[in-house]
Amino acid sequence: MALKKSKPYTPVRRYRQTANFEEITKKPAEKSLTESKDRTGGRNQQGRITMRYRGGGEKRRYRIVDFKRNKDGIPAKVTAIEYDPNRSCRLALLVYKDGEKRYILAPLDLKIGDSVISGPDAEARLGNCMPLENIPTGTQIHGVELQPGRGAQLVRSAGGVAQLVAKEGDYAQVRLPSGTIRIIHVRCRATIGQVGNIEHENQKIGGAGHKRHMGRRPQVRGVVMSPRDHPHGGGEAKSPVGGMAQTPWGKPAMGLKTRRNPKTDRFVIKPQKKRGK
Repeated sequence: MALKKSKPYTPVRRYRQTANFEEITKKPAEKSLTESKDRTGGRNQQGRITMRYRGGGEKRRYRIVDFKRNKDGIPAKVTAIEYDPNRSCRLALLVYKDGEKRYILAPLDLKIGDSVISGPDAEARLGNCMPLENIPTGTQIHGVELQPGRGAQLVRSAGGVAQLVAKEGDYAQVRLPSGTIRIIHVRCRATIGQVGNIEHENQKIGGAGHKRHMGRRPQVRGVVMSPRDHPHGGGEAKSPVGGMAQTPWGKPAMGLKTRRNPKTDRFVIKPQKKRGK
């Protein structure tokens, strides 16, 4: 995948970098694998705004992705690479030998005509899904389960890749994209390879109109508000923020460690990398 630069005949287009979608082979989604998706506008069931600056956006349908990959022993052929408006990576449309169709996250370098299979007897090849106990140590993986049979929960965004570091007894050590090394049961499944669309992080929106199409409304900075509306507000001109950055409700933000889960802390061997290192 490559990025496309626009001609700078307006200030908005001068710095815009968007995907050229050259890897997309099928434009309309598979109708049997989609369902309606409601838009909340950032409001809860009582109609109160619980997520600010959300609203509008283009209509979209949700693509039903097979995160469990539980159709074992039946080979499937990749027939299309599709765009998904609900996630950063692309989707691969699989057609199994029995005629069933399913979506999976498209790994990097997966092409039309390739064959993939899932199950403990599968070969450790690109796009195949199998338990961690059957994957060789050092292999790059994505779509990792946290509980056997629950479906992929880790490493699902564009360009994401984890690595199987070691296996000992009933547990394996997996290095996540954040640098965290986490213990996961060997019966949990993962897919071989790296998630595709690796240039997603280099895209530049360029203008506010594109953000409105994505469902994001204009966001007001705290330093330009009044002191009664935000802790960063007030003062003459652009006053510096004293101490740690805060949310509109006075809680610390931007850099404060928020992970406190005694139930899962015991599964983390090496914590996440620090910012800037």
